[in-house]
Amino acid sequence: MSLLITNIGELVTNDPAESGDLLGVRTDAAVVVSDGLVEWVGSAAEAPAADEVVDAEGRAVLPGFVDSHSHLVFAGDRALEFQARMAGESYAAGGIRTTVAATRAASDEQLTAGVARHVAEMRRQGTTTLEIKSGYGLSVDDEARSLKVARQFTDETTFLGAHVVPPEYADDPAGYVDLVTGPMLEAAAPHASWIDVFCERGAFDEDQARTILAAGAAVGLKGRLHANQLGEGPGVHLAAELGLAAVDHCTYLTDDDVHALRDAGTVATLLPGVEFSTKHPYPSGRRLIEAGVTVALASDCNPGSCYTSSLPFCIALAVREMGMTPAEAVWAATAGGAAALGRTDVGRLVPGARGDLLMLDAPTHVHLAYRPGVPLVVRTWSA
Repeated sequence: MSLLITNIGELVTNDPAESGDLLGVRTDAAVVVSDGLVEWVGSAAEAPAADEVVDAEGRAVLPGFVDSHSHLVFAGDRALEFQARMAGESYAAGGIRTTVAATRAASDEQLTAGVARHVAEMRRQGTTTLEIKSGYGLSVDDEARSLKVARQFTDETTFLGAHVVPPEYADDPAGYVDLVTGPMLEAAAPHASWIDVFCERGAFDEDQARTILAAGAAVGLKGRLHANQLGEGPGVHLAAELGLAAVDHCTYLTDDDVHALRDAGTVATLLPGVEFSTKHPYPSGRRLIEAGVTVALASDCNPGSCYTSSLPFCIALAVREMGMTPAEAVWAATAGGAAALGRTDVGRLVPGARGDLLMLDAPTHVHLAYRPGVPLVVRTWSA
C-alpha cells in the first residue's frame, strides 16, 4: 500500500544536502510512503502514482516529532504541588515519592489506561516516536511491571529505578543501589532498552550513578542520565566521559560541561516545559548550538515537574526563552530527538526512513512558534 502526499507548501526533510539549510526544506513538494517507509521525495509536479493520494493544499509537512524523554507510567495527580510552586514554593525532587505511592497502589489496567491516554495526546500533537521511563515504582515488582506497561507502547523503554531513594531505604541508600543493580535490574532488563539515573542532589551522586550505569551496560542496556537540572554538578561530565547517547535537562552548565558535551558527541536534551513548570531559569540552547553541541528537545511529560505532552509547546518555549530559531527548535524536536535515541530511521524524511509524518494547518514550520498554543497538527501518519 502506497501513500502520496502532494501539493505540500513546505516539506521539512532534515536533509540539508537537498537545500543547504538545516531543515532541508523543499517547496511545492510531494512525498511517497510505501509499506511504512519513505520511498520518494521530490517536486509535486514529478510525483509518481500511488494507491492513496492526499492533497496537502499548500500546508507544511514535517517528520513526526521524536520525544526522547517522558515518564508516562504513573498514577495520581500533583496539581496541588504545582499550585504551591506557582505561589512561590521551590521545586525539589522529593515530590516524586508522592507519585511512587500512588503508582504502587494502582493496578496494571489503571497504569496502562493512563499511558494510553497520554500517548494519544502526544499522537494528536504530532509525536510519532517516544521514549517512556519507569521510575515511579522503585521496587523490584513495580519497576518491572511499569516497564511491561510501557513496552506496549514503544520499544524505547528506559529503566529508571534510580529516580530517587524510596522511603523504605531512606536510611540505607547504599542498600538501595545494591537493589537497583541486583534484583531490580534483573527483573527490569528484559523489558528495557536503556538505563537512566537521576544524578542530582537529593537523588544519586556521581559514584552511585557510575555504578548503576555500569551494571546496566553489563546486561546490554544503553545509558543516559538526568543531570544538572537543579544546579551545577558532575552528571554532564560523567555522561560525556562515558560517551552516553544523551544527557537530559542540562539547565546549569559550566563552560567545561559544554566543551565536554561537544567533544564527546553526547546530545544535550533540553526540557523547557520543566523550567516553565518549576520557574527555574531556562537553559541556553543558543550557547550549546554555537559551541557545536547537538541539542534535542523533549517533553519530560510527568505529573510533577512538567505535566505537558506537547512538543509544539516545547518548540515555542525554546524559541521564546532559549535563544533558538524556529528551524533549530524543529530540528531538535525531530532529528535531535532521534540522535538522543541513537536512531537514524526517524526524525527525517528521506528514502528509506520510516514513514512518520505530520501535517500542519499552516504553510511553514515557523507557525509552531508563531502560533503558540494553537492545535496546528491536523494529521499524523505513523509507520
